Amino acid sequence: MRRLSLLALIVAGGASTVHADANPDTNVSADSQIESVTVTARRREEAVQDVPLAVSVLNAETIESTGTINVGRLSQLQPSVQFYSSNPRNSSVNIRGLGTPFGLTNDGIEPGVGIYIDQVYYNRNATATFDFLDVEQVEILRGPQGTLYGKNTTAGAVNITTRKPTFTPEARIELTRGNYDYTQSKASVSGPLIGDKLAGRLSTSYTSREGTIYNVTTGQHINELDNLGVKGQLLWQASNDFKVTFSADYTEQDPIGYGQVWAKTGSTQRPLNRQYADLAAASGNYQPPSFNPFDRLTDLDSPLTAIQQFGGASALAEWKLGSGLLTSVTAYRKWDWGPSNDRDFIGLPITTISANPSKQRQYSQELRYSATGDKIDYVAGVYGFYQTVDTAGVQEQGPLASRWLLSGANANNPSILDGLRSENDIGLKNTSVAAFGQLTWHVTDDLRLQPGLRVNYDKKEGKYIATVTNETNTALTAAQLGVLAPQSYEPEFDDTNVSGDFTVSYDVTDDVLAYVTYARSFKSGGINLSGLPLDANNQPITAVETVEPESTNHYEAGLKTQLFSHAVTLNLSAFWTDITDYQATVTNSQANVIRGYLANADKVRVRGVELELSTRPVDTLLLYANGSYTDHEYVKFPDAPCPPELAGGQAASAANPPSAPGTPNGFSPPSCNISGQWLPGISKVALSYGLEYELPLSALGEDGGVYFAYDGSYRSKFSSNPSRSIYTDVSGYALSNFRAGARFGQGWNVYGWVRNAFAKDYFEFFSTQSGSTGLVVAQLGDPRTYGLTVNKSF
Repeated sequence: MRRLSLLALIVAGGASTVHADANPDTNVSADSQIESVTVTARRREEAVQDVPLAVSVLNAETIESTGTINVGRLSQLQPSVQFYSSNPRNSSVNIRGLGTPFGLTNDGIEPGVGIYIDQVYYNRNATATFDFLDVEQVEILRGPQGTLYGKNTTAGAVNITTRKPTFTPEARIELTRGNYDYTQSKASVSGPLIGDKLAGRLSTSYTSREGTIYNVTTGQHINELDNLGVKGQLLWQASNDFKVTFSADYTEQDPIGYGQVWAKTGSTQRPLNRQYADLAAASGNYQPPSFNPFDRLTDLDSPLTAIQQFGGASALAEWKLGSGLLTSVTAYRKWDWGPSNDRDFIGLPITTISANPSKQRQYSQELRYSATGDKIDYVAGVYGFYQTVDTAGVQEQGPLASRWLLSGANANNPSILDGLRSENDIGLKNTSVAAFGQLTWHVTDDLRLQPGLRVNYDKKEGKYIATVTNETNTALTAAQLGVLAPQSYEPEFDDTNVSGDFTVSYDVTDDVLAYVTYARSFKSGGINLSGLPLDANNQPITAVETVEPESTNHYEAGLKTQLFSHAVTLNLSAFWTDITDYQATVTNSQANVIRGYLANADKVRVRGVELELSTRPVDTLLLYANGSYTDHEYVKFPDAPCPPELAGGQAASAANPPSAPGTPNGFSPPSCNISGQWLPGISKVALSYGLEYELPLSALGEDGGVYFAYDGSYRSKFSSNPSRSIYTDVSGYALSNFRAGARFGQGWNVYGWVRNAFAKDYFEFFSTQSGSTGLVVAQLGDPRTYGLTVNKSF
């Protein structure tokens, strides 16, 4: 007996079992072979092992059985994927460490990793936090993809395909119950509506879980799950050559969240009486509810909300025309975000309101033609994208703001900052149009040349208007301006660029594919929409209104192999990526800049090797191991903002050179040279590994059996601050997940599961409190969770 199961589908090429007629060998059972998997990575259907590209594939069974409920969970199965999120808006999805700058989100730049669902590009990284809804397959494409995909995805793409309407009636239902009051239910139904011309599909999902952090101030568990999603599809099969799939979906999340916990403190260069320990003592001898972050306690005193609504509609038309396929993808998406956060991170009334409710609307149209011939295969298309974002931000200071943010006598006067309020009107109009194409020339049966080209135009128009008032509605004082200053600017950016790639691939044997690739790609320039840093006169520094486009030179070589009559799939890739004008989210020592801003690093480099292995040594056992080694650094960034231990002091000068890190009342440099340092968020070593063993049992039916599975992951130490700090490195950690269950009858599957089985305490990342107080807070990884899942297919 054979099952398409765990990391049968996780290797970049060879996912599960092979077709029984694929290269049989009298000494190898067909059931012990690894099955070929069809992907659309190059916008046409083909076997994944034939694609000269680093692409990994996960099927529906792998996604569901491993608890991979969203894009964010992919990082535990795919070592090259990184995901960080302090809340849905402030989420980043990176591939090989590149994609979205690490830190708080800035609407004025593009993500470098494209997320596509049923060929529709989703511009918001918040998509990564939504539950998968009736997903059939996920493809993870590593490296630049701009000559194949509508948006110029410079770091990679996550290509998600959902199940389509069928003319054969079918239904699925799944129920899960676990600790932390975890409940998840999924259901879908599909079938014909009008003969063989119109079919429909309806899918829904609901997930809830008690929060994993307890807020002693409100008596609530925060960081909970409360997700509802529904999707409807209609398939109109007008003829054998023409069909249209209409889709509409709506998802809502309304959890109590999000917050971090007290982790530690470190010395900065502020005067000692303005660092955390003295400030806490002067604030009624304040202490957090626990000095052990893994007690999972907080005392946040500002309201916490995180409601978001995501939805849209699309029409996917496919017309067999001549020797190829003409595809049109028309889509509308909306995303509404209604947050409220505690941006001082502790239970004191310092910043009492921090909210940036946002509304996004996006419209896209793609027209693409792909054809396959004896000698030439090609894809050519045009793409248009328009997006608007409107944000009404509010920040208000409380009665202890003066104590924490001001110095001297002003620190003892609460009325200076109490009630100081900034209301921000932020807007973005983002237009992108492109023409792209890729051609494959079969020089011989074994040798192929594959050039690709893209012409892209981007335009961004923004506004940022901050209106600041005080409690008495009088003219702002210098002390108030140093904390919240009025700003009004309208940044603009537009640019045209030409990018492309060239791949040479060669079939060394029928089961060994070698390829080399060079890609030149660009990531659109951006505009700062989170407020600008101030100069010595508390005036916005307009020179940083915009950031330059990223320019990428990418080199890659790979081998895709299937050995021992397809019983083993082994894929290797090595890559080297140089980026000039790398877009980084950087922090600032000023109290008023709580969200960070954008800057260009002169040059960064990311290079590494990846290995993906799966094997079925016997019919009933599947083993897999994936690994990545990534070397990464700022090659040149001489004027970066300084880390916390070098910030907050008096301005250094020739007469007063910079003090040693962490020197109270020291002299701080205006910037720091972080050339040669790590990029944030990237582990040098990341691994995923596991097995599944299945024992067929005739007593459970023709297709019945019991099974046991293990999935492990490891990542080494990484930095979680844009400028690496001695306080914010995250130690490496390993996680273990187990599953055991039985399949029986007609489509029944019942299994128990435990995630983080050994209750590993680990941090996802650290953040620092604004104002150089030295406080470090943490985003915690999930504790041990366990439960039981029952699903049935009809």
